Amino acid sequence: MKVDIIISADDIKESKIKNKIVVVIDMFRATSVIVTALSNGCKEVIPYLTIEETLEHAKKLKREDYILGGERRAVKIEGFDLSNSPLEYEEAIIKNKTLLMTTTNGTKTLAKSIFAKRIFIGAMLNAKAVAMKLIELNEDVVIINAGTNGNFSMDDYICSGYIINEILSYDKNLELTDIAKTSNIIYDSNRDILSYVKEATHYSVMKSLKLDNDIEYCTKKNIIDIVPEYKNKKIM
Repeated sequence: MKVDIIISADDIKESKIKNKIVVVIDMFRATSVIVTALSNGCKEVIPYLTIEETLEHAKKLKREDYILGGERRAVKIEGFDLSNSPLEYEEAIIKNKTLLMTTTNGTKTLAKSIFAKRIFIGAMLNAKAVAMKLIELNEDVVIINAGTNGNFSMDDYICSGYIINEILSYDKNLELTDIAKTSNIIYDSNRDILSYVKEATHYSVMKSLKLDNDIEYCTKKNIIDIVPEYKNKKIM
């Protein structure tokens, strides 16, 4: 198995992901929301690029069957039910519901990943489960970091390193590109995730919005053991 990393949604090229297994990471906070919602009984997550697309699809469903969730510039979208905080996606709210979701970086990354063979959703929360799934499949992998507004994001990168580190604990013969190898080295030197991500730009944005509880939650390791998959425009 060979593992590579793409550092932002804007760097995705069809040639790099075609016929590859892809893991999409946007740990602050879209993929953490997806993993949490599905773990709490959400029926399915349908991601959209725009607010308009999200609302248009909502018209086709019964109001009691769906939840509108997402953000723009890390802030809840006006008229939506929930923001992009995974802590809001409690079982009592999301169970058996369809989540219609649009975010600044995460849903854009998913939309640009459709040329991959399979697309899985990763975060710190389910990193070990993702690693075990990749070991089971034993195929070449590209980990895609959503990044922030097209730029490299430290938080997504160290999450990638953590997944790689988990794979290496089972498979020492794993082949890593230089960028993948570097992410593992960074994780290995910064196992206290919170201390490391304090230097990240997106961390500062979240702190300014008083999203400390989200930061703490999204940096938790291996508290969820599911691996959501994006297929036929739905995540289940």
